[in-house]
Amino acid sequence: MINLFITAFIDIKLTDAIDILLVAFLLYELYNLLKGTAAINIFFGIVSIFLLWKLVSALQMKMLREILGAFISVGFIALIVVFQPEIRQFLLLIGTPRFVSKTRQRLRFFRFSDNQLQLLEVDPIVTACRKMSANNTGAIIIIAKSNELRQYINTGQIIDAKISDELLMNIFFKNSPLHDGAVIILNNKIRSARSILPVSSTQKISVRLGLRHRAAVGITEKTDAVAIIVSEETGEISYCKKGVLIHNVNPSNLRNFLEKEFNS
Repeated sequence: MINLFITAFIDIKLTDAIDILLVAFLLYELYNLLKGTAAINIFFGIVSIFLLWKLVSALQMKMLREILGAFISVGFIALIVVFQPEIRQFLLLIGTPRFVSKTRQRLRFFRFSDNQLQLLEVDPIVTACRKMSANNTGAIIIIAKSNELRQYINTGQIIDAKISDELLMNIFFKNSPLHDGAVIILNNKIRSARSILPVSSTQKISVRLGLRHRAAVGITEKTDAVAIIVSEETGEISYCKKGVLIHNVNPSNLRNFLEKEFNS
């Protein structure tokens, strides 16, 4: 038994090693392309189903193998529809000269970005919300977590600036050209303003709430981000997580929530 295992292990040709490396590289590039979008969850789900199909095939579980096999064979057609924007982006990417230079940098070491470890500067956000609440300045601030919200950042004005209460207040000032939309914070930086968010269609939201609250619920239903809303009508501060709105919070409660979510 041991001899058979050793023979099977050693009997690997050069082409097999190249094949494994190319598949690993392809999966890594797909991960980098989908990272920060809602499609990354679909990608992980498909990989899980494929690995499960291989497992049940190895265990000769015929019924499960047939069910998962049929799902995978039909699923590839559905994938072309679901991932149409990502596939188009990938094809455009490999057609650009910058692809080679970017790939060379990625091949140095497969690692996750260190920016994800940065702590969130909570005080400027809380200060801005407190001041905007006192002035009845409407605002919606989205703070990203593992999902980088790339598709929503690209709909707005890219800023990529350090978080400050003055900047946030200037963005949401009523006469500012950037006030109509969301600010998205990623990796402890204000990445964009005037970003467009998906609006929730749930009937659980009170009719007295406006589009900012519905957008906050919508983005937190689809991603793991956290949303902060300042009402233009009442000055009330709210925050939203996983599609659940928490109304009428004071600055101290908001600070404790953000510290727990991002800095604990």
